[in-house]
Amino acid sequence: MSSYATLQDRTALVTGAASGIGEAAARLLAAHGARVVLLARRADRLEELAGKIRADGGRALAVTADVTDQASVEAAAERAHAAYGRVDLVVNSAGVMLPNPVTEARTDEWQRMLDTNVAGALRVIGAFTPDLIAAAAEGGSADLVNISSIGAHIPFTNYAVYGATKAALTYLSECLRTELGPRDVRVTNVEPGFTDTELRGHIDNTELSGQLEGMFGAVGSLESEDVADLIAYATSRPRHVNLRQLIVLPTRQA
Repeated sequence: MSSYATLQDRTALVTGAASGIGEAAARLLAAHGARVVLLARRADRLEELAGKIRADGGRALAVTADVTDQASVEAAAERAHAAYGRVDLVVNSAGVMLPNPVTEARTDEWQRMLDTNVAGALRVIGAFTPDLIAAAAEGGSADLVNISSIGAHIPFTNYAVYGATKAALTYLSECLRTELGPRDVRVTNVEPGFTDTELRGHIDNTELSGQLEGMFGAVGSLESEDVADLIAYATSRPRHVNLRQLIVLPTRQA
């Protein structure tokens, strides 16, 4: 029997499911029997992923949505409920990383990171927390998993705003445990180090992009599947066990 067997027939919603950690988490949860709602902006990528999951015998619903838009998140929640009913596992994986010196005052990048990494996560939490509380009240497992970053704790030059958004998410997870834990809803905060995802491709500063590639080359990186495995592990524990904070790094990253 799989140690992840308790994921069977759970209903998961995964943001940022078009690529990276979100995509890997959705595939793994579906492989262990969960119904998975795939939420992201790129409809073609989502449909392709949903098709792969179904071809492997899993259950998946592609929902095109933008976490920076409240109406879009509400419409996505309606679609999820119509298809699968109540959601009992939420993975907040949508995120964007746009490093630049603060002196460049890239307010467009600041706003995008705040809207996606912080407010976007909050919109999803607001839409699905009632589901999680209801699932827990009936004796089931209920999980909120936030994908933060080691950058929440360790300063990286020119990544001040990205790190600040992730520090906000880590703190949010901590406080939500005080609200949701007494109601038997688990909150798990995952902080990966260097991970091979599309985030690296968002950087428009060639010097910083080259610097990051150099660090990846020297230290190595995690695969998205490594982080997905932690998510599946945490959410499949007995319901009285909460893995509250998971920091995962490549072995060579200090």
